[in-house]
Parts: sequence; C-alpha cells; structure tokens
Amino acid sequence: MDQTDPAPAAATSPTVNMPLGLFVFTLLYGGMTVLAGVLAFKQVQLWPTSLAVESGIFPFLLLVVISSTLSQLYGRAMAQRIVWWGFFPLGLSALLMWLVLALPASSEMIAFRPDDLAAFERVHRSTWRVWMAGPASYITSLLLNIWIFDRLRGSGAETTLGLMVRGAIASALSQAVDSVIFITLAFYGEFDITDLMIGQVLAKVFLSLVLVPFLITGGVQAARWLDRKKEG
Repeated sequence: MDQTDPAPAAATSPTVNMPLGLFVFTLLYGGMTVLAGVLAFKQVQLWPTSLAVESGIFPFLLLVVISSTLSQLYGRAMAQRIVWWGFFPLGLSALLMWLVLALPASSEMIAFRPDDLAAFERVHRSTWRVWMAGPASYITSLLLNIWIFDRLRGSGAETTLGLMVRGAIASALSQAVDSVIFITLAFYGEFDITDLMIGQVLAKVFLSLVLVPFLITGGVQAARWLDRKKEG
C-alpha cells in the first residue's frame, strides 16, 4: 500500500488584531511628536499684530486632534497609552541628535558649507532646554486634553456638534496650559517672553475653537473609514 506524505500546510503569516485607523493614526502621532520639537525653534509673527508663536504649535495641535480621535473611537485608556508611548520617539530623536552633534563634520562640509554647519550646530546645541520643556508640556497638556475630552462625553448618543464642542473646549484649555509650561521652560531668561507667551496662548485657543473641532470630526471619519476598509 502506497503511502504519500501529507501536503504541507499552507504557510500563514501572523496578523495583529489592530484596527487600521488606530495603526495609521499612531504612526502619524509618532511623527508629530518629533516634528513639534524641531519646528519649535522658529517663532513666527501673527500678522497683523506683533504677537508671535513658536512653530511647534502646528504639529502639536495635530497631536491634540489625534489623541482626541483615538479617545473617541478606541477609548480613553488607549489614547493615554499612545501619549505615554510618544516619549519613545522623543527620546530616540534626542539621542540621535546628540550623536550627530558629537560626530565630526565631513571635510567637504567644513570646506564648502561652513555657514550651514555653524548654523546647524548653533541651533541644535541649544536644544537641551527645548528637549526638557517639550516632554513636560507634552505629557501634561495631552493627558489633560484626553481627560477633559472624555469627561465631557455624555451618556447618550452624541451628535457631530457635540463632538466638535468637546474637542474645542478640551483643546483650548489644555493648549493654554501647554503654552505656559513650554515657553517658560524653553525660553525664559533668553529674551522677553511676554509677546511670545500671549501670542502662543491666543493662537492656540483661537485655533482650538475654530480649526480643531473640524479636524477632530474629520479625523474620526477618516479612522472609521480606514477601519471599514480593513474589515472589507
């Protein structure tokens, strides 16, 4: 009686049971944590006033939008977990920056681009205050945002308007706190921070009330679309 070997079982690759929306928004979140610290070195003027804001405000507002979206769809605990994990790209980018600054520049750059080299090192060797201020304001304001956003959630069915109002209030309050912490720790003593502080608070509150609600509703819709796409 002939015996044949059984056909080998089809190879299967392990899959992670993670909503696609959660996966994509987590990737975006990690990128924005690093970008916020880099852009913070440039202060931009709020035309037509003399008030100024540090440019890290723009990716940081996206962090607020993403954390609120995650809280809305996947729960407060998941959003808080992502915020805490945001320290990993922050810490890794700081270590890489330290490594790059410690390594010698190429002979070509020293010879042909000395001004670029000097500007790079002058800016980034002062990052220690920003890297210390960033995590302090980051964890305080984003956890506060999630807490306020979640506490304002009602027990019944929520309308789009209700979602927008919750997002606006949570963002405005948490971002005002963020501005005070970050600007004080990062720039106090280097120059008069009064205009920057006022401009930062006003800008973040204004954008939180005008722009963030629409970004949150758009983020929730996008994440739901991604989740349905994975299921399909």
